[in-house]
Amino acid sequence: MFCVSSQRFVTIEGICVVLSLLLSISLGAVSANSNYGEALTKSLLYFEAQRSGKLPSNQRVTWRGDSALRDGFDAHIDLSGGYYDAGDNVKFGFPLAFTTTMLAWSCVEMESQLKAHEEHENALAALKWATDYLIKAHPEPNVLYGQVGDANLDHACWMRPEDMTTPRPSYRIDAQHPGSDLAGETAAAMAAASLAFASSDPVYAKTLTDHAKDLFRFGKDYRGVYHSSIPNAGGFYPSSGYEDELLWAAAWLHRATGDQAYLDYLTQASSSGGVSFVFAWDNKFLGAQVLVAKLVFEGKVKNEGKMTEYKSMAEQFICNCAQKGSNNVKKTPGGLLWFLPWDNLQYTATASFVLVTYAKYLEAAQTSVRCPDGGILQASDLLSLARAQVDYVLGSNPKNMSYMVGYGTNYPKRPHHRGSSIVSIKNDPKPVTCNGGYEAWYNNPKPNPNVLVGAIVGGPDENDAYGDERSDYQHDEPDTVTVAPLVGILAAIA
Repeated sequence: MFCVSSQRFVTIEGICVVLSLLLSISLGAVSANSNYGEALTKSLLYFEAQRSGKLPSNQRVTWRGDSALRDGFDAHIDLSGGYYDAGDNVKFGFPLAFTTTMLAWSCVEMESQLKAHEEHENALAALKWATDYLIKAHPEPNVLYGQVGDANLDHACWMRPEDMTTPRPSYRIDAQHPGSDLAGETAAAMAAASLAFASSDPVYAKTLTDHAKDLFRFGKDYRGVYHSSIPNAGGFYPSSGYEDELLWAAAWLHRATGDQAYLDYLTQASSSGGVSFVFAWDNKFLGAQVLVAKLVFEGKVKNEGKMTEYKSMAEQFICNCAQKGSNNVKKTPGGLLWFLPWDNLQYTATASFVLVTYAKYLEAAQTSVRCPDGGILQASDLLSLARAQVDYVLGSNPKNMSYMVGYGTNYPKRPHHRGSSIVSIKNDPKPVTCNGGYEAWYNNPKPNPNVLVGAIVGGPDENDAYGDERSDYQHDEPDTVTVAPLVGILAAIA
């Protein structure tokens, strides 16, 4: 700021100092709310808090301990490892696979940015914790273990993962009990991850590609929704169909292998999925559409027929997010893209990931998106919209609250999460019982004793209201499917 003094030197100088101070405070507040690098680091720490199995020596989240080491014992297979999906202690394969795909996509698309922020190795470590487990869960071409833990019994208890006494049955799909959606999503995860590891560990990358090919074939040859074969998952992560997962898997396998057969599958599909309303663990059409659009931009496929259709569907979703479409996404009064009342921030995160990724594709192709209302969206417009959503999540909202746990000072203190809400086993090794956990910890009005750094809660309602109540799992439960795409977004805008 430039101020000119006059004869009334002290008065004007004083005003200048005050104005300068106010400006610096204002700028400081903005930068404090927009420290994307810090948020990126914390988002990756969250995955360490969600780890199941034997923890490594370099584990940074030290309030956690080893857990569920005998997973798979009932099926005479080692199913230890992987991630607990949310605030419970079940390993649900369907959202875990989607989490893995989105983590891999973040690593692939934003590799240079992750390296620039010295988080690439941590991102690959988070990804590998998932893929190592998925490899073990796929011991035969037509066998995939899709869940460990009885979800109903698990949800009846409030226990640390380290103390679990609830049954840990292993559930699987096979040729007689198919699950094309679960197999397809896991194939997508393996194929995407193979790209992430291609340069640093080509042998591991090939292993992942081989699993992806087998799983895609399995899902294609033996059709059915997975929760018909694993009914225990139906009350928690039911599938609406498997066509989207098979398209998504084909798109990733084509990108990983270049094999024409996977492109043919996309070209010959009966439907491109239409204009998606959400991109999430149960709807991957938009993801496939975006990957095909990339092929069009790069000139690897002709912009005609089915390929044009995929690209058009992706761009209509983007226009809807930018309020320039024919069915615009609702926004809260505070500016948050609002899709559904349950755990809305997962949908905001995936939509924002699509925006930053598509912006990258537009910039490389030096083109733009033309919307139904006649408006034109440049790459910069998509980035600005995504950045605004991240800013809202990190504190630029009507409540001046960060919805990322551990970011800033005003963040959720009571997320619906068993492990973080109970004193660490490192501090008090006395076992916490099933009902004892509810009495001593779930119903305790105090903040969680362990800060679940990097977690993103479900978020506010459509009116920007949020209460930070542990019992409100609709708005206060964090999950891996929300944070995985956020890794890529934060890397892109940091």
